[in-house]
Amino acid sequence: MPLSIASLFCKAIMEDTYKDRGARKRLIQELRTKGIVDEKVLTAMLKIPRHFFIQSEFRSHAYQDKAFKIDAGQTISQPYTVAYQTQLLQIEPGDKVLEVGTGSAYQSIILLELGVNLFTIERQEELFKKAHARISKFGYKATCILGDGSKGYIEAAPYDKIIVTAGAPVLPDSLINQLKVGGILIIPIGDSKIQKMHSIVKTSATTFEEITLENFKFVPLIGEQAW
Repeated sequence: MPLSIASLFCKAIMEDTYKDRGARKRLIQELRTKGIVDEKVLTAMLKIPRHFFIQSEFRSHAYQDKAFKIDAGQTISQPYTVAYQTQLLQIEPGDKVLEVGTGSAYQSIILLELGVNLFTIERQEELFKKAHARISKFGYKATCILGDGSKGYIEAAPYDKIIVTAGAPVLPDSLINQLKVGGILIIPIGDSKIQKMHSIVKTSATTFEEITLENFKFVPLIGEQAW
């Protein structure tokens, strides 16, 4: 099991203070009022210090329900978005999960805290290196891949669950093909300004059921089967 957050970061530049923990508790309560009901997801988000994943100048705002810029022109999603997507995945311990868009690794570590077998892919080398190091520092193990997430990661397919953390113009065939029958894919689809979250359940080797949900705004999914 991963070590405690306090022991892992006792020598870190940023500490997880009483004030930080109190702010996280208030954030979790806010997420409950916004409709997040999966207590496993909320417990994981209560444990993980979000301020370790953002630039230091945003620390005082880390537990506001807002997205923030990170390196390479990308963003860390607002906590509601992280909770919403994770809740839709219906995670069970041991699920094999493909995450498309590692980014800061905040979503990755929430998934790892829930006990998944994680494969996470990032196309930006700067983010890939930092995310891989961050996952290790938290005491988790994941397979981190530098590459085009729109094509998925066929080497480890099929997956129980797939989560896409960038906005796609269409549903990539590669991701559906790499999902197990009965598996769930959560992906935002739309134009560069706004996307709708889609929950997709694969019902057979050639069919799936799709539900269109709320509006969100993500950075674009870049790749051979995207923008």
